[in-house]
Amino acid sequence: MDGGWHGGEALMQKKLHVPFQYNPTSHGLSPHSQRLLHGSSLLAIGALDDQGQLWTTVLAGKQGFARSLGQSIVGVKALADVKYDPVVDALFGKDKFEGAASDQVQGKDFAALGIHLATRDRVKLQGQMIGTAIGGSDASGNKTAKEIAEIQLALAITGSLGNCPKYLNEKEIVLTMPKPVLEADTLPLTQVSLDLLAKADLFFITSYHSKGMSANHRGGSPGFMRVEKNDAEGVILVYPEFSGNRFYQTLGNLYLDPRAGFAIPDFDTGDILYITCTTKILIGDSAAATLPRSNLAVQLLVKSARYVKQGLAFRGILGERSPYNPPVRYLPSERNQVDAQAKSDNAAAYARLLSRTMLTHTIARFRFSITDPETAGTWKAGQYIALAFEDEVSGGYAHMNDEDPRSLNDDYLRTFTVSSPPGNGKDGNLRHDELELTVRNVGTVTNYLFKVNTKAGVELPLRGFGGTFSVEQPNPNEVVPFVAGGIGITPLLAQLGSLDLSRLRLLWSVNVRDLGLVVDMMKQYPLSASTTKVYVSGLDEAQSHRKAPAAIEAVKKAGAEVIERRILEEDVRGEKGLGNTWYFCTGPALKKLLLAWLKDKTTIYEDFNY
Repeated sequence: MDGGWHGGEALMQKKLHVPFQYNPTSHGLSPHSQRLLHGSSLLAIGALDDQGQLWTTVLAGKQGFARSLGQSIVGVKALADVKYDPVVDALFGKDKFEGAASDQVQGKDFAALGIHLATRDRVKLQGQMIGTAIGGSDASGNKTAKEIAEIQLALAITGSLGNCPKYLNEKEIVLTMPKPVLEADTLPLTQVSLDLLAKADLFFITSYHSKGMSANHRGGSPGFMRVEKNDAEGVILVYPEFSGNRFYQTLGNLYLDPRAGFAIPDFDTGDILYITCTTKILIGDSAAATLPRSNLAVQLLVKSARYVKQGLAFRGILGERSPYNPPVRYLPSERNQVDAQAKSDNAAAYARLLSRTMLTHTIARFRFSITDPETAGTWKAGQYIALAFEDEVSGGYAHMNDEDPRSLNDDYLRTFTVSSPPGNGKDGNLRHDELELTVRNVGTVTNYLFKVNTKAGVELPLRGFGGTFSVEQPNPNEVVPFVAGGIGITPLLAQLGSLDLSRLRLLWSVNVRDLGLVVDMMKQYPLSASTTKVYVSGLDEAQSHRKAPAAIEAVKKAGAEVIERRILEEDVRGEKGLGNTWYFCTGPALKKLLLAWLKDKTTIYEDFNY
């Protein structure tokens, strides 16, 4: 069974010990992908030129500049550099202003990535071009020297997929007028290109396979792509592949066809570095030898590069940095940077474990204090905390551990939703430097938390807080629905104390063995029970679970309604008097169902499918 993966993807997953999973890519433009596309302010597009080289570019516009025209057809209208942009050349041809017919591009493969960095929402698209148009004047109607023009694209979408936001830094996109100037188009790379690589925290990549192209992003700390070689004999760049959703669609393409096109934008200046190259995937020993502390990396053997100053129609204002981003991994030749990094790591903030309260056999509440006064009290309800566990559970860094497949391509960085409201130290509340996490024991890291002696003074490096999953109640006459799946209640727990519970409807799907978590919430927030329906599954499998009847009765006694079966579509669709905006935090299976059931509603959800 191939699960819908092509040969390269299946081989990469096998090499990297990924458990079997089905390809989640939707045929055509799914409703969820359409919503993400309409919210995108940037669109990275990849295409092959006449020489068979891959290139990638980045277009920008107000949200909706790329939108569905119906029947999986997407229209794009954007201002672009039409003189130096290699993708514009690939799509429109060299004679783009000489009346070249649009039908010349029909059927031409393309890939795209719609992205809105302010929210980290993003969607992958692939398909074929079905039409193009190009103007000869800028957005104000002023004639140009054929350097800037409004381009229009019609795209037939054959596949779409929401993508992983894990390593994206937030940015507010501001539209600007491009003023393209070709700075360099020769190798080796000039200093201006090297300076951009040293500051870049995001780039876009296009890869190719006969079944379709793929456009994607890679993000990290500034400078996470390193320059391994840059001289007259060749240019080699390398970057680490961090642990993501483990689909390996980009790497699967590169495994079979090493060609790739990169677009590296400068969000401060609007400059852009275009690169077309062949790639080499490094796994295990070869990755660690080239880029220490990496299990997986990609080398770029640069064939051609083009640096265009002010070639982009946007700038980006940096917001919250992703707490997932690990420190830059330096080359063996960069010893001074490694020493400086170690010194910086020693000054990091830490979360000190104070206590552990068991709620069920597999769920516990952990209390931590924050050691750094500047970090304490900076988080908000609905956010998550990123903690580093490598020193505690890895036994020292080790690469390509076949005995423990879960350790492969794993930075031992974990995020947990903060499940307590911000504390003020009053009335028995947490202090401002304390917080609680409600966690299920599901693997190596969480198993450590469940077993460690809480009196041992354990301190975990704190990489930061992130996320903005906030439940809003703007209409005083409207009831807001929230669907939780098991431990997915955690984002709501931190917000219950500040919400009007009479205007909240909670539909909570839990396994019978997790009822202790439900009982605990009812004790902490008694008023929540009257607006809660608990759907209990697993009853047939829990005949020996002697506490189940008592737990069910405790939930009923608290005032909640209990339905002893799985949640169904009619349960969701049948709720009356609710607002149009639905919030949910569930596992992937229930999330997929909810998106289908609520396709005519506005849905806001926390996604842990990283």
